[in-house]
Amino acid sequence: MSIGILAILSLLPIISVAIFLVMLRWPASRAMPIAYIVAAALALFVWQVSIAKVLAASVNGLIVAGTLIYIIFGAILLLNTLQQSGAINTIRQGFSDITPDRRIQVIIIAWLFGTFIEGSAGFGTPAAVAVPLMVGLGFPAMAAVVAGMIIQSTPVSFGAMGTPILVGVNTGLSADPDMVAYALERGFAEWEDFLAFIGTKVAIIHASAGTFIPLLVTAVMTRFFGANRSFAEGFEVWKFAIFAALAMTIPYLLVATYLGPEFPSMFGGMIGLAIVVTAARAGFLMPTGDSWDFDDKKNWDTEWTGSMQTADAAIEDKASMSLMRAWSPYLFVAGLLVLTRLRSINLEAFLRSDHPLITWSWPQIFGSDISASFQPLWSPGTIFIVVSLITILLHGLKGSEYKVAFNSSLKTLVPASTALVFTVPMVQVFINSSGGAAGYEQMPIALAEGVANLAGNAWPFFSTFIGGLGAFVAGSNTVSNMMFSLFQFGVGERILVDPTWIVALQAVGGASGNIICVHNVVAASAVAGLVGKEGAVIRKTLLPFCYYALMTGAIGYGIVNISSGVFNAGFIVVAAIVATMVYFIIKYNRSSVP
Repeated sequence: MSIGILAILSLLPIISVAIFLVMLRWPASRAMPIAYIVAAALALFVWQVSIAKVLAASVNGLIVAGTLIYIIFGAILLLNTLQQSGAINTIRQGFSDITPDRRIQVIIIAWLFGTFIEGSAGFGTPAAVAVPLMVGLGFPAMAAVVAGMIIQSTPVSFGAMGTPILVGVNTGLSADPDMVAYALERGFAEWEDFLAFIGTKVAIIHASAGTFIPLLVTAVMTRFFGANRSFAEGFEVWKFAIFAALAMTIPYLLVATYLGPEFPSMFGGMIGLAIVVTAARAGFLMPTGDSWDFDDKKNWDTEWTGSMQTADAAIEDKASMSLMRAWSPYLFVAGLLVLTRLRSINLEAFLRSDHPLITWSWPQIFGSDISASFQPLWSPGTIFIVVSLITILLHGLKGSEYKVAFNSSLKTLVPASTALVFTVPMVQVFINSSGGAAGYEQMPIALAEGVANLAGNAWPFFSTFIGGLGAFVAGSNTVSNMMFSLFQFGVGERILVDPTWIVALQAVGGASGNIICVHNVVAASAVAGLVGKEGAVIRKTLLPFCYYALMTGAIGYGIVNISSGVFNAGFIVVAAIVATMVYFIIKYNRSSVP
């Protein structure tokens, strides 16, 4: 069968998601079973994968879904615990003391705090922390989820202490034993230094495109969730938004250059948070005029609200507590995430050891080459649950209050499980479709090869979209990098450009795919109690994804073709995108002047 036909067939599960979830607006609990059936049918009858392997991939998907549900439960439980203790009221007041302006709040929480949590833990944890926090502060559930998804771009490549680079790119490239020789030819005697070299390129591309992400977050929020449905109100804070972007991306880039891939997002988010909160308190570049807020709740679209939305106002009679005491559970979460992930302490050796009580594993499921495992002590879900228990003591909760939080969390969790039970197995069947009797490459690679044959020398423009596609279906920048890094390297050699830049574009594209990744959207929506509206979230995050993938692909094309001059197609597209953003900033700010 030709590469083109295989590529089209490989696209069918993704097309089914687009049609049923995004276009027809079906809930994920209805759309994803169809996508699973399509992927399984292709694996069985076209790729001719054995029934045992398809079943093994499906079971592995169920186990992965279970690990996600565990994390979601922990995040919801912590938020409900803070609501019962009255801490959310104190945190809300703390943000109001900085500014009641929701545009500034979303930049601080989603962009900066979310980046720090991404750098510490990755794997969707920012959505599990930042999204429920915004919901608790009074954001519409859908606004919180959309904001949480859009910032899943710039920080993701260095999430979980650099895992997408140190594990994803590393595993993908090291599959070819000749890569070590290539690294030596480039002057890197140590493989880790070669990975850090690629990581610096990743940071350069991310830092450039990330400049406009906070502004896009505010613009999308005011356009879709404001009383006036106006982009203009979001663009009014352009000075502060770009300042907040640079406050994160500059230290992020410096850390990537001089310290390596482990700390850019964590340090960038932490340093940016300190700078921006201090500046906001001092009124630096803050918007003038009335603070922007959402419309009265009674006027909200029913699509915006989730099952957790009403819990926020339930605890009003609690005695006030200090801001530090209210924030202390989140500080414990951040501290434990950093402590368990720091390589210098190496708690990982214990928390992820092979002991059967610590790592629950199922090797070679049904005799296939697919294995599954779960490490509860390493999971962020355990940290959330432990901190929720610590909060009982910190905030003086009664047992009956904690029981209310626990039961409420279970009720919120149950509807989300249905969607994940089909979403993740579909992904696992899709990416485990190699080794069939037909002899075809796995579906993602077949799809990428088809696109590469069509793109030719214009491949850098498409490389980020392929990386994003990998994350869209796999739910992980790390997995996308594992699948496509070596393939992207080979395409770079084929079109006679520096292949390390193409690998960097893969890593960046894989990060951008998290903006629209189906099971991340399902998980984030579940945390916010917003089950069944995943397609509406993706429709609102699709434009930011297209911006990010196109912008970074254009930057990459411009860099690898710099020998032809700065006026090559890549830099022309970059200039056009920047000019468009500047035009809207001028237009909307001019129209808002009374």
